[in-house]
Amino acid sequence: MVSGMTALSVVLMSQTAKPTQGGVAAQVTRGKQVYLAQCLACHMVDGLGVQGMNPPLAKTKQVLGDKVALIKIVLNGMQGQEVEGEEYHGVMAPHPDLTDQEIADVLTYVRNSFGNKASAVAAAQVKTVRGTNKPPVQ
Repeated sequence: MVSGMTALSVVLMSQTAKPTQGGVAAQVTRGKQVYLAQCLACHMVDGLGVQGMNPPLAKTKQVLGDKVALIKIVLNGMQGQEVEGEEYHGVMAPHPDLTDQEIADVLTYVRNSFGNKASAVAAAQVKTVRGTNKPPVQ
């Protein structure tokens, strides 16, 4: 978000969990606002990031794959990761300050923008992950 993008897996979550507060279209609209405020500076308007610094959000397994891992990237931040075979050295700050709904909305936006097409993330999924999250030791 303000600084980059990251991943993990703790709880099996239903791919059919219902998005909250207005459905997917409303989540995408709200998520775009969170993206513009928190993510744009590093991941750019096209979601392609900055080569070698901030990874792309377009059509990557990190974005389109495991929702738990993606939620943990937002909660815990990320640094020095390989994405789609390329190293990225930017630092993404953790965002535990975002609400469960804001995280669900921005991830739903990202998972359905930049050429991506994936299921929504529900606030309840974020709440579950946040409740079991153990940030990595620095």
